[in-house]
Amino acid sequence: MNTQMQVDEQELGRLRADFEGWRIWRAVKQDGRLGEWVASLHDPRVGVEPTLMYPTAPLLRAALLRQAERAQARNR
Repeated sequence: MNTQMQVDEQELGRLRADFEGWRIWRAVKQDGRLGEWVASLHDPRVGVEPTLMYPTAPLLRAALLRQAERAQARNR
């Protein structure tokens, strides 16, 4: 496993640990390379949108934080 793959795997683990209630994974492109960072909502108490897709882990993390804020506002 190359260094970038190790970094990506670690970030994937952090995202999964930080955002329970979401199923988080990397999409695979037709050529077999890793693609978008994807999150599917499994617990409607922690998000609003059913699916999020972003090209980088930091962008997905930011979107998941926004989802948490929106869910908290909705659940008040």
